[in-house]
Amino acid sequence: MEPLNRSNNTLVDVVVLTDHRYVAPEQTNDYINNVLHEDAIVVKALKQRGLRVERRSWDDDQFKWENAGVLLFRTTWDYFDRFAEFAPWLKKVSESCILVNPPEVLHWNIDKHYLNDLKSGGINIPPTVIIEKVDACDLKALLKDKKWSEAVVKPCVSGAGRHTYKISESHTESTQQVMDELLTREAMMVQEFQRNIVDRGELSLMIIDGIYTHAVLKKAREGEFRVQDDFGGSVHPYEPTNEEIRFAKDCVKASGFDLAYARVDIFRDNKGQLCLAELELIEPELWFRFHPEAAEVLAAGITRKYFSEG
Repeated sequence: MEPLNRSNNTLVDVVVLTDHRYVAPEQTNDYINNVLHEDAIVVKALKQRGLRVERRSWDDDQFKWENAGVLLFRTTWDYFDRFAEFAPWLKKVSESCILVNPPEVLHWNIDKHYLNDLKSGGINIPPTVIIEKVDACDLKALLKDKKWSEAVVKPCVSGAGRHTYKISESHTESTQQVMDELLTREAMMVQEFQRNIVDRGELSLMIIDGIYTHAVLKKAREGEFRVQDDFGGSVHPYEPTNEEIRFAKDCVKASGFDLAYARVDIFRDNKGQLCLAELELIEPELWFRFHPEAAEVLAAGITRKYFSEG
């Protein structure tokens, strides 16, 4: 790929992508303020590299996307709820713009079937069963067959804890009804419940331009199993061990892609082994507010890969 020329005045060099809720919100809260702050850190780091930068909602129909050079996915956190709109937009802009991360990464990572690819590459993932769309699944029978006392059910394409449920062999009826309905239009997955995510938390390690930059520990609130802040979870700075950093880098390497950024969510499984929860490559929160220097690493990598001085 030929690098873009920063002297070409017809281009916005980089568009930092968000969703419409975070463009100019009339009301804010701590959550939205964090979104605005972290996007501002990224925009500043890119501008300091001499790039022309704008921040836009991916569904902005007033913007001429063909005039943009690089589209940097950051806080497009409504795409999984609006995928019928997002998919054709993604196809259209990929014909004229450079996507970061690239479209082949987005298509692979958007669907949690990718976990089986990583498992085949030697990465430890939770025991997982995927039920394809229109297939049937008896949750109670599945738990009995797998000898799982508890499990988590969620869609293969999801985010922010959408339709994520914890079940036990004696409490499957309400989730079974929801799952049966969801299976008419999308694939689902069932994973053995991992107690350590609740007891010890889940780690997120940021690998940016191939470099480990920083990490956080996410903890669920009392009585909750989901660590997302949507469900009251908390986030804390964390210093990972060398073993944890190596495992995170191995997960990125196993993807087979050259990535501008990756967030690797890991934990200790029920056997005490490091285990991958998710490899987030599309629009992960990267907690730049805890380590702004990571945005400079990202900006340097984007500039080196995609732009010439021209």
